[in-house]
Amino acid sequence: MLPGAPDPNFTPFMLQRKSAPPIHEVRQLTLPKPELVHLDNGIPVYILDFPGQEIVKLEAVFRAGRPEEEKRLASRATSRLIREGTLNKTAAELAEHLDYFGASLNVPTNLDTSSFILFSVKKYAEEVIPTFAEMLLQPAFPQEELDNFCRNSIQELLVELEKGETVAYRKVTELIFGEHHPYGYNSMPDDYQAIQKADIQHFYQKWYTPKNCLLFASGRIDSATIKLINRHLGQHKGPDTPDRKTIISSSEHPNGKKIKVTIPGSLQTAIKIGRRLFDRNHPDFNGLVVLNTLLGGYFGSRLMTNIREKKGYTYNIYSTVDAYLGDGCMYIATEVSPDKTSAAIRAIFSELKKLREMPVPEEELSMVRNYILGMLLNGLDGPINSSDMVRNQIVEQQTPEKFEALVYTVRTISAEQLQELAQRYLQDNDFWVVTAG
Repeated sequence: MLPGAPDPNFTPFMLQRKSAPPIHEVRQLTLPKPELVHLDNGIPVYILDFPGQEIVKLEAVFRAGRPEEEKRLASRATSRLIREGTLNKTAAELAEHLDYFGASLNVPTNLDTSSFILFSVKKYAEEVIPTFAEMLLQPAFPQEELDNFCRNSIQELLVELEKGETVAYRKVTELIFGEHHPYGYNSMPDDYQAIQKADIQHFYQKWYTPKNCLLFASGRIDSATIKLINRHLGQHKGPDTPDRKTIISSSEHPNGKKIKVTIPGSLQTAIKIGRRLFDRNHPDFNGLVVLNTLLGGYFGSRLMTNIREKKGYTYNIYSTVDAYLGDGCMYIATEVSPDKTSAAIRAIFSELKKLREMPVPEEELSMVRNYILGMLLNGLDGPINSSDMVRNQIVEQQTPEKFEALVYTVRTISAEQLQELAQRYLQDNDFWVVTAG
């Protein structure tokens, strides 16, 4: 055969476009077990060491959220302003230093906790971890930055209040939890105007203490990195953290009703249909994860298939179960044209009725099982995702056994058990219906 001539025995590979690839069951799901060490001042550090990864992720978590507030928005204002300058560096100098060494800082929003996440390449850990520690331990809370925060937050809020989706969410959570509940109150411009520097300093001194701090380190975390963390975060001595207030959660869920909020000029109507539930420790929580996924928790869900694909009422619709440290809720959300609002609401409640009255077909249930297990597997992929999973478990006071219980429920829950949960938690009268538009 001449060089470059085609091989007469070669059979070209043909893509099988008419048949889907085989689906393999997710078999091994094990939450990684972090190594636990304590700094000199007692701060626990949960370590996931990945020697082959030249990155360092360091996260500090403080139980300093809305339930700890004495004044509205104190938790949010404190966490936002901690990165806006220290006793020795301005906000610009902090940002410039981290940028120079290719590091980044995230401050995610959470109702229960305040978190500060540092990402860095391993070789520059000695340059950026001291700066990270300085930010946490020596915040200056400059008055100018507080004024900017309040002014910008009020402007952002006014813009958000023109959106039906935002208005509906704020209203439904207020109805579910109560307007004075930590998870239910809505921030207003007056709340931002009332925040003073003294409020932030008081909140910081009370809750940003070593005894109220958890550290999570992942990536390439060797002994030198641990010593570095201890040198800069383990020597600070703080006051004892006071006892936390107990969140009052009524076991009686008030009957829902329909609330309409008018937004002049709105071209769409936002719909939020929600009810109160419970935290992750409730015995029915794991089953509700599966039930919610069936209803509206993924692209092939009942709500998406019927209300988006078949009826064409909306581009997007979903349901979610939100679990907090002291409570929880479930809600369904979508946006439709005003003339389809009533029909969409009827269609949503029709899907709830079907789940109450008819067992889920095994093929559909199998698809949902695989989807949830696949999402859990993705959450265990790599140092960043794994650290998030471990962080969530520890912060939410869960255990590896509870993670295993979730996996077991996903694998084994029956159609009959899901129907029983639907009959218990998807009754029409338990839901608030909020429309905004």
